[in-house]
Amino acid sequence: MVERPFSLTWDQFLALPRKTVQCDIHCVTTWSRLDNTFEGVPVQDLLQRAGVKKEAKYCLVVAEQGFTTNLPLSDLARPENLIALNWAGEPLTPEHGWPARLLVPHLYFWKSAKWVRGFELLDEDLPGFWEQNGYHMRGDPWKEERYGGRGLTQHEINKFRNASKKHL
Repeated sequence: MVERPFSLTWDQFLALPRKTVQCDIHCVTTWSRLDNTFEGVPVQDLLQRAGVKKEAKYCLVVAEQGFTTNLPLSDLARPENLIALNWAGEPLTPEHGWPARLLVPHLYFWKSAKWVRGFELLDEDLPGFWEQNGYHMRGDPWKEERYGGRGLTQHEINKFRNASKKHL
């Protein structure tokens, strides 16, 4: 769903321009942390480099250990979103996503996937790991979109996966 698919070495990624974002973060377990400072590579820059096709409407964020989360492209492409490398002037710690985590501060923090490895752009929404296990498909903290109901069966997950591949 992109014109120019690409991958980067870690050194190439670290050489990309960076941006600093001040934001609040909200956890699905009902805690918030105010006035955070994150630094990283703007997601908009990566999407522009890839040349997102007009058919792309969603993203499946791919992370280490098989973790994924889904996002509407309109939520992913916001100017405050980063592939964060630093928090409060220090590198992220492993438990907080080192070496890199997605930062999507306007949604619950599970949408800011730790240990992010890449993006898979899709024309249909595909539930990620947490969404398959009962979390809400979008996760807006101001609407309290915490849980979306029951988790999905493996059959339902496979159905979503197969539907997302129809244009390959």
